[in-house]
Amino acid sequence: MPRFSANLGFLFADRSHGERIAAAAAAGFPAVEMHWPYEVPAATLRTALDRAGVRMLGINTPVGDRARGDNGLAAVPGREAEFAAAFDLALSYAVALGGTAVHCMAGVVAPDGREAAERTYVANLTAAADKAAAAGKTILIEPLNPRDAPGYFLADVEQAAAIVQATGRANVKIMFDCYHVQIVGGDVIRRFERVRPLVGHVQIAAVPSRAEPDEGELAYPAILAAFEAAGWDGFVGAEYKPRGRTEDGLGWMAAYPAAEAAAVAMGDAR
Repeated sequence: MPRFSANLGFLFADRSHGERIAAAAAAGFPAVEMHWPYEVPAATLRTALDRAGVRMLGINTPVGDRARGDNGLAAVPGREAEFAAAFDLALSYAVALGGTAVHCMAGVVAPDGREAAERTYVANLTAAADKAAAAGKTILIEPLNPRDAPGYFLADVEQAAAIVQATGRANVKIMFDCYHVQIVGGDVIRRFERVRPLVGHVQIAAVPSRAEPDEGELAYPAILAAFEAAGWDGFVGAEYKPRGRTEDGLGWMAAYPAAEAAAVAMGDAR
């Protein structure tokens, strides 16, 4: 059965980070993941995780300067030192929080600079992977669709697979976000099967709305069953933008009775 983690960048977002962790636990999620938790001391978040009894999965590297149009730094030539500092901060949080992975955000690159960007990206990821391996952590890279992330260097799963292989590091993996994959090319199940050995995390959301995964183009019960048949037994991140209050939209879990029963049991135990 799928094991779902709550992405607290979108879920329970009307609360503080610590309150989001508690709310995810109360809703029955056994794990959480975050985008950018850096305004909260790591020790404070670790206390909230321990109190709630949930585990931390991944966090993102800082994006850089939004005012400059930054959306990550890992593939941006000339900003290697900034990326290294951003990664070191993210890794320190992952270690302190007991997290499993750091998502290294690639960044926005001009069309005529993609060759240099790829070299920069591979070099930065290789160095980051060596640091992460020493701490027992995984590096994730995630293709983002150009509709939501114009100019983002990493846009499709096949490109991500080539980048992972170019690093030559076993702890560099793909974050397979079904929402982005569907928008960039579709054929979600077959594309997952082709890159399955390189996948380090899975995320879901409705397409095209990015709301709860119970509407739109993708039939997630069938998709996740196919992923499981292909050997996926890791967590599935619920990274969607709720239509309203997060708790009011969790009915989608009823499509996965075993997961829902586990969630209910966890909620009752609390």
